[in-house]
Amino acid sequence: MTKIARRTMLRTIGGISLGSFIPVLGKASTLDKKSGENIKTITTDILVIGGGTAGTIAAIQAARAGCSTILVENGSQLGGTTTTGGVSFPGLFHAWGKQVISGIGWELVSETVKLDDGQLPDFSIPTGRQHWKHQVHVNPFIYTMLAEEKCMQAGIQIRYYETPVSIRFKGDNWEVDTVGKGTRTKIVCKQLIDCTGNASVTSLAGFNVLREEETQPGTLMFRIEGYDMENIDLKLIREKYEEAVAKGELVKEEFRNIHSLLQSHGNNVQHIAGADSTTSETHTITNINGRSSLMKHLRFLRTLPGCEKTRLISMQPETGVRETYRIDGEYQITHEDYTSGKVFDDSICYSFYPIDLHDKNGVAPKHLQEGTVATIPLRALVPKNSRNLLVAGRCLSSDRLANSALRIQASCMAMGQVAGATASLAVKSRKSPVDVPVDDIKSILVHHGAIVP
Repeated sequence: MTKIARRTMLRTIGGISLGSFIPVLGKASTLDKKSGENIKTITTDILVIGGGTAGTIAAIQAARAGCSTILVENGSQLGGTTTTGGVSFPGLFHAWGKQVISGIGWELVSETVKLDDGQLPDFSIPTGRQHWKHQVHVNPFIYTMLAEEKCMQAGIQIRYYETPVSIRFKGDNWEVDTVGKGTRTKIVCKQLIDCTGNASVTSLAGFNVLREEETQPGTLMFRIEGYDMENIDLKLIREKYEEAVAKGELVKEEFRNIHSLLQSHGNNVQHIAGADSTTSETHTITNINGRSSLMKHLRFLRTLPGCEKTRLISMQPETGVRETYRIDGEYQITHEDYTSGKVFDDSICYSFYPIDLHDKNGVAPKHLQEGTVATIPLRALVPKNSRNLLVAGRCLSSDRLANSALRIQASCMAMGQVAGATASLAVKSRKSPVDVPVDDIKSILVHHGAIVP
């Protein structure tokens, strides 16, 4: 296990042009005063950092529960893995013929499908080991617009293109300094939620974060066309591919099976070793490596008989990252906890997905025993010895094997709603999240459509 240093995090923030503050529409917070040259101070009940899978849901839940809420996202849109990452098939929401995750995440997903005239799978039909048959495919463009619309309707102030650079606990509040395009802002909040996916907020706040030396490879999602699978010589193509690998022109671990690449027309088949989105530097390298790998293989395919007209028709702006840092929480969910379906005294939501650890040899999902559904305790969302701080999403406290399943979008959505609900109760009761009664959290979750253990 390693620990990311706060100074290292700060050094990675590049030179940013600072200028005047441009107000963002929304009724979530109040502008108080200037605090130093060109720095604005904003106060709010709840600050969510990271507008991805978990953060969007956390913010909506917090705002719907009556708390002023700010959502900071360093990109240009909401949705994270589902939208920017291109994994537009979030799951799983159902297990063994029964829905186990609902609430705001399911609301967004099901409304996206309806608005796109899509169709939900028949969840009553068992999938066996083909769990992807219960994945819900969504239009990512509609999803991100709906997510943004729901945030605005709830009165959330969204702040795109901003990144936290320092965090401190003062009194009973968190003070978070952010920088963005032409902005320097100090945000003062009563409760802070880390939905960065990298536990970067937790690290900046001075708490331990964990990771192994090896992490899962990343994937750049894309689509190719311009060939007919029924009229190409797959045997010849495989031979040519192996020759290119032997010569060092291609790296086999990036696309282990050339047939799968062609059969799927791209999609979720690429593996980029060492993919890391922790800092701007490592994320830049990850994106360059993903696009470089795709370019090499595109050029290769266009040399093959029957594939000369292969063309790229879509590509995501970022290489998706499966694993970076996790928090050192009040409880760490283990692989045994997950696969046994352990129910804790503070179990607060469900998670259902095979153990799904990717490595240089690909991935071989390990399915749960029939009838088993994992649960997530509230303590796994709380950094050890912290106050007024929660996390949601893949950076929760868990071992590596458990995390390979917990990181899936539906589970992250469930965690996000838990974090938003817990933070709202903590604000109103002036407590830290671990001191909020679990029954009270479950009550507000059920009121907002969630399913609880």
